[in-house]
Amino acid sequence: DDLLETGYRSITVLDISENAIATARLRLAKKADQVTWLEGDITSVDLPTRGYELWHDRAVLHFLTEPEQQRMYRDNLLKALKPGGHLIIGTFAPEAPARCSGLPVQRYSAEQLENTLGDEFELVRQHNELHVTPGGVEQMYLYCQFRKSV
Repeated sequence: DDLLETGYRSITVLDISENAIATARLRLAKKADQVTWLEGDITSVDLPTRGYELWHDRAVLHFLTEPEQQRMYRDNLLKALKPGGHLIIGTFAPEAPARCSGLPVQRYSAEQLENTLGDEFELVRQHNELHVTPGGVEQMYLYCQFRKSV
């Protein structure tokens, strides 16, 4: 919502949940037509090559607990993000719960995230933030900004 208000264009939203996309489209109303909506799994969706200058992931990667899923995520990220582009990622920190919404999660330190993403990404900045869910559960998040090599 705020991205459109700020003047950003060429926004793509990817979600595995048809219901989540429908809810977001309703919230945006007429502005929903200014967004490209993709329903799919980040590990297998066909994204445009070098199609994005910015990739924002909040709470996706940490649900990919198998090395093969993480590799497929990374492959899609490498394909879709332009050289010099930025990745902003929010994931569970080491202190966070081991499960979320009944599912196991992979928790990351900044160093572990760097290792997962590989040498093509340079860590620009990081910070931790305590997130409290609507149910009152505290979850420590790690937010990182990376720059993809040129």
